[in-house]
Amino acid sequence: MRHNRAMTESTMQDFELTIAAILRHGRTVHASSEVITWMGDHSRRATFADVADNADRLAAALTKLGVQPGGRVGTFMWNCQEHLEAYFAVPSMGAVLHTLNIRLFPEQLTYVINHAEDEVIIVDDSIIALLARVANDLTTVKSYVVVGDGDASALEATGRPVHRYADLLAAEATGFAYPEIDERAAAAMCYTSGTTGNPKGVAYSHRSSFLHSMAVTSAAGLGVSDRDRVLVIVPQFHANAWGLPYAAFLAGSALLMPGRYLQAEPLVAFVHAERPTMSGAVPTIWADVLRYSEDHETDLSSMDRIVCGGSAVPRSLMERFESRHGVRIIQGWGMTETSPLAAVAHPPTTVELGTTEEMDWRAKTGRIMAGVEVRIVDDAGSPLPWDGDAVGEIEIRGPWVTASYYRDPAPEKFDDGWLRTGDVGSVTPNGFIQITDRAKDVIKSGGEWISSVDLENHLMAHPDVVEASVVGIPDPRWDERPLACVVLRSGSTATADDLSAFLGVQFAKWQIPENWAFITEVPKTSVGKFDKKVLRGQHERGELTIERVE
Repeated sequence: MRHNRAMTESTMQDFELTIAAILRHGRTVHASSEVITWMGDHSRRATFADVADNADRLAAALTKLGVQPGGRVGTFMWNCQEHLEAYFAVPSMGAVLHTLNIRLFPEQLTYVINHAEDEVIIVDDSIIALLARVANDLTTVKSYVVVGDGDASALEATGRPVHRYADLLAAEATGFAYPEIDERAAAAMCYTSGTTGNPKGVAYSHRSSFLHSMAVTSAAGLGVSDRDRVLVIVPQFHANAWGLPYAAFLAGSALLMPGRYLQAEPLVAFVHAERPTMSGAVPTIWADVLRYSEDHETDLSSMDRIVCGGSAVPRSLMERFESRHGVRIIQGWGMTETSPLAAVAHPPTTVELGTTEEMDWRAKTGRIMAGVEVRIVDDAGSPLPWDGDAVGEIEIRGPWVTASYYRDPAPEKFDDGWLRTGDVGSVTPNGFIQITDRAKDVIKSGGEWISSVDLENHLMAHPDVVEASVVGIPDPRWDERPLACVVLRSGSTATADDLSAFLGVQFAKWQIPENWAFITEVPKTSVGKFDKKVLRGQHERGELTIERVE
């Protein structure tokens, strides 16, 4: 019953939850904690206090370059000290950090930069060529800032000013006067991978990022503390590196940044040198490390846990990692739209550690975190029970879940205040999610999305192709890879190599199928749609003749 009387106000202070508050805490309480960037054969070190001082200098330099509150600053970088400095400088000065996915196809990269209206882009010198290939199509970028002393002539050729990061910082002093910021203002932006159509932008608020960081540090989250040395392999451009950089700065954890050295051999060397206690990356990375360890001396004993997500974590990977290296892999679930952490597969306390039952729980997608709420709904949008059996589309809401897309309403993605995740699954009575399928036939390979629909449409634009259907099939390295099932016109001599080359004009190499099957007809549903579950079944039973293109 609602009472007709004035609301009693609290006596609490109105303290803004901002990135600047995280920066202040880390630079004072944890001033001596370290950020360590791997250079391939040695480490480069800085303290949290150093990082904070450089963030001050960067904020001052960006202000002189014309960046105003609300302006967007893109980063096209690996995980490194300078990227972390931008993580703090840009939001704390009132601007918006836009982390750019260096693996996007050129057309998508151009789209997200122009759509976000980035004004300045900070770029690592080792990947200037990737950015330069789209530079002439960027409509809002006014200048570039290059980290490192590598050749920047490809960007200079655009006629826009190109500055050196080190020179800009050397010209500034510490003690930047950060403005007072409303915690609900945008702090950072990420774009989805564009599974269908153009990528969609998610603008995180200062408040959402602060609350998400607190959740990551909690024991029910990832348990990040000042006793940890966190190896951040998941890219800083991939859903905020799962919130690890901000969480570590709050907790005082050492941050270990691998730079561009993401292959198994240099990663293992980094682990040997700096002894991380935990790490986060997609399953593909850990599968590569596991294979490397079979033939090379590999000491992972410093790590007590690994956070793994981005795609379903194979149970066999978790079991082999624990039996061979004594390292527990913890599965997490989320998406760009959820900042991303939404569920973590910590087994219930009633389950005995080291048992098959414990692994059964850890193999689930994850247990819903405090701070977010989840429901599953049927095709009519009606909620289904949490009984572990009912299967429906997973919807989610919470303070670090997006309520819309940037400059793109996309009402079909939202349901009465809930985000429709596109994942299909069940929920147990104690809040464990188990994803069983995807609402759309999108393939997730090495933690990155590949659109089957886009591949199909482009294949069917080939003059010799009558029909084409693309499905995801298991892959020991990438977890899932596309299989292209193609019907050719009578008399055609087109080969898998020809069709692969045809796709290469439109798609990045990692998106193109290696596996091809030439069939007489794509099976159809009763309403004439391609029946992909039939194709998957045929593949599982070995009924398709597969050709590989390397």
